[in-house]
Amino acid sequence: MSVSSSSFSLRRELQLLESIFHKRHERFRIAGSSLDEISCEFLTRGGEEERLRIHCNITEFYPAVPPIWSVESDDPSLAAILDRLVEMKKGNTLLLQHLKRIISDLCKLYNLPQHPDMEMLDQPLPADQCTQDDVSSEEEDEEMPEDTEDLDHYEMKEEEPAEAKKSEDEGIGKENLAILEKIKKNQRQDYLNGAVSGSVQATDRLMKELRDIYRSDSFKLGNYAVELVNDSLYDWNVKLLKVDQDSALHNDLQMLKEKEGADFILLNFSFKDNFPFDPPFVRVVCPVLSGGYVLGGGSICMELLTKQGWSSAYSIESVIMQISATLVKGKARVQFGANKWLQILT
Repeated sequence: MSVSSSSFSLRRELQLLESIFHKRHERFRIAGSSLDEISCEFLTRGGEEERLRIHCNITEFYPAVPPIWSVESDDPSLAAILDRLVEMKKGNTLLLQHLKRIISDLCKLYNLPQHPDMEMLDQPLPADQCTQDDVSSEEEDEEMPEDTEDLDHYEMKEEEPAEAKKSEDEGIGKENLAILEKIKKNQRQDYLNGAVSGSVQATDRLMKELRDIYRSDSFKLGNYAVELVNDSLYDWNVKLLKVDQDSALHNDLQMLKEKEGADFILLNFSFKDNFPFDPPFVRVVCPVLSGGYVLGGGSICMELLTKQGWSSAYSIESVIMQISATLVKGKARVQFGANKWLQILT
């Protein structure tokens, strides 16, 4: 199955899921969905007050590459439910079958009756989930001569991803779109060469994080900037361009600009294969700071960046903003006699 046709099939799966498990469903809800991510809620016996939040990342290679699931809980029983999904056979409606298994196992875990709506996931994707254009295209295929049938099918497949891509890229500048396209191109080439680095779940999540950053108002307003080190999704340089103007750190950065020609704080984010389940390692590269919970070597002492304090639901932008606030709160100051700007900027 081609990427374009699988994208079309995925759309139909998502439409069916949202129609069954709507946002007022008594047991399981699709809180939000896109072609690359789904957010779900399972309501336990406690009802509205007790919701189990489940997240799903979908790669562009779906269904060849299965969906990647995570849950906002440290309960090993929940992790075991998700781990068992790897035993399921691949198919064109793998997402539906994954969700049926998840809901069934969660009902057993919480001693709840199996919900009858789960059986609807076994039905073929309904025809009325197709758009009018899809129906028209299918009718035309039946009437077209054999030698033009493939051409018509090809054109239909091209239109669907184009619409998805337009929506996905909305709000992102041309320069940053070019960066995303370059990353995708490199990923495809690595995939074809059998030289894939990192993990599917981490790569997919990091692509989403980068795309969200390029869309964000805070990024566009110049509060911070992001650069990939050697085009690697797993190694980011982040420049804090603005801090609280009433802080001593802001004044230090203004003075640093006069002396060194640079008025930002350079952070390095290093991600591992098991991101987002483990936090990134973050350190201050330059200038050398004292206070602000910055330790020797530039590492930052924040509970947010530890395994105990980290959540897979945190966005990278929220982490960047929290670090900026923490530096100010901790009264970080620039050590003018010990900075490393010369080696960084040359």
